[in-house]
Amino acid sequence: MNVKEEEFKYLKLLAKNFPTIAETATEIINLEAILSLPKGTEHFVSDIHGEYEAFNHVLKNCSGVIKEKIENIFTDLPEKERNQLATVIYYPKEKIELIQSLGTDMEEWYGKTIPRILEVLKVVSSKYTRSKVGKAMTKEFSYIIQELLYERAEEKNKKDYIEGIITTIIEIGRGKEFIINVSMLIQRLVVDTLHIVGDIYDRGPYPHKIMDKLMKHHNVDIQWGNHDILWVGAACGHGACIANAIRICLRYSNREILEDGYGINLLPLATLALEFYGDDPCLGFESKTKESPTDKELLSKMHKAIAIIQFKLEGEVIKRNPTFKMEDRLLLHHLDSAEYLTLNKDNIYELNEREKEVVDGLIRSFRNSEKLQEHIKFLLEKGSVYLKRNSNLLFHGCMPLDEKGGFREIDIFGKKYSGKRLFKKCDQLCREGYYEDDSIRGKDFIWYLWCGKDSPLFGKDKMRTFERYFFSDKKTHRENYDYYYEFSENKEVAERVLKEFGILDEYSHIINGHVPVKVRNGETPIRAQGKLILIDGGFSKAYQSTTGIAGYTLIFNSHGKRLVCHKPFENIGDSVEKCLDFQSTTEIVDSKKERLKVKDTDIGKELKGQVKELKKLLYCYKMGIIKSM
Repeated sequence: MNVKEEEFKYLKLLAKNFPTIAETATEIINLEAILSLPKGTEHFVSDIHGEYEAFNHVLKNCSGVIKEKIENIFTDLPEKERNQLATVIYYPKEKIELIQSLGTDMEEWYGKTIPRILEVLKVVSSKYTRSKVGKAMTKEFSYIIQELLYERAEEKNKKDYIEGIITTIIEIGRGKEFIINVSMLIQRLVVDTLHIVGDIYDRGPYPHKIMDKLMKHHNVDIQWGNHDILWVGAACGHGACIANAIRICLRYSNREILEDGYGINLLPLATLALEFYGDDPCLGFESKTKESPTDKELLSKMHKAIAIIQFKLEGEVIKRNPTFKMEDRLLLHHLDSAEYLTLNKDNIYELNEREKEVVDGLIRSFRNSEKLQEHIKFLLEKGSVYLKRNSNLLFHGCMPLDEKGGFREIDIFGKKYSGKRLFKKCDQLCREGYYEDDSIRGKDFIWYLWCGKDSPLFGKDKMRTFERYFFSDKKTHRENYDYYYEFSENKEVAERVLKEFGILDEYSHIINGHVPVKVRNGETPIRAQGKLILIDGGFSKAYQSTTGIAGYTLIFNSHGKRLVCHKPFENIGDSVEKCLDFQSTTEIVDSKKERLKVKDTDIGKELKGQVKELKKLLYCYKMGIIKSM
């Protein structure tokens, strides 16, 4: 074995972690064994839009994977009992308490349920090392679960031993706590990696709860959607982003995220709205959801007030950034300043003194919200514009293309970018805008990514918010999609995009969100002869009347990829009481003749590199080039 001189420095550092021949050899054996395990399951979810309960359920059942494993294990078990077992794993505390309330003999029930739930755990843990499974356990039941999981029950002595443990758990009143622990462990192990392909925020009421959930997840990455990046801009104090975020919350009557979730004070805005629009019915600014007459009237006034503020602030951004080429969005001159009392006909984009006070207060409120800053920092830490993972390319919106399907050049502050370079520049400017307080251009660019005509996160020619509020002709409301969507059925274009990112694998795919798949109109999420997969199908209730479904998710395990189409989720109460699961259908995207193993993944490549270096270290130890301890 040849060891280059420049490698010695690295190998000496490696020797500090593996100081003996025995430790080095053990690690090589361990890593080689891991490479032979089945590939972990990846779960892809997109366009959650604040619908926490539906998203939470998708995580708990892993888009039907847990239910499928139960049906494969317990083929002779009645369907009713299989459904109950699945519900216990999804919602253990709630389901057990319901069963108790029905006067059930709990000792008998625990006696049947604990062995069944352990069987499910054995299956989902079988693709991991004992060490990894052990690390995923809570300390409370770690020793007991490991004994039950790894002892061989078919041996008579061990069978009695295992039955004795289960009996004791029940007798001392720990059955409920034990099942909760095992259920959480199953949920933890059934998915190795969670990919969020954009748009956690807006429309639905609880994006802050979704962020809390994601921050507790063991392995998650996020590809930013334009709704997510809007909140990044709001968190760094960009007035136009703040106004947009508030307007959308008021439009969908989601004040909870602002006031309760992030502690944003809306009282000054309400006061301003009553001051200037007190006698105005504010038609066209009604909430999309039902409210009491009093709340509805106030929300409409606040909605109109923040919309006018938004258009003023956006006008200033557009005027100071000519490279954005968004002058056609300067539309406030269409409004009558006599009718809109906050408009100054001599400088229509200037905030009046009262509006300035409100905006300054909102900027302070957003920037000083600890919870919001915590969530956005996590979004930036775990997120990016795009991600390459296991021969797949993930991004939320689009790759800007020209009319011939080539990569369109985008002017960003005087320099042209396209393809992969464009994505990387967008990513860099987002981070600059958030982390560098004095970077006005970075903050403005975050707003541009929300709604700019060449933004890869937005993917349309313009956001016609103004027209939808003030122009009755619906032809003026039309937003034209990027050429990327016109070429979404073109395999050659999809392969060109993949090649741009160095992805040439036969089973590679682009995985997108952003555009709801209108199943009701016959649209399909699989495009470009299988090279492009759209997994936005309408988590948001606002979309479901159009799409006819409640979202797509994608599962990629050792057997291949499959797309899961979900029906609308009702509520947790019905799921627990009636053992209802998402109604879903599954479509195979691709399947492998031989199961994929860890060695076939990106992590596998890293582990192979580590094995190679460890073998060099082992050689140096044996040859006396490096002294072992």
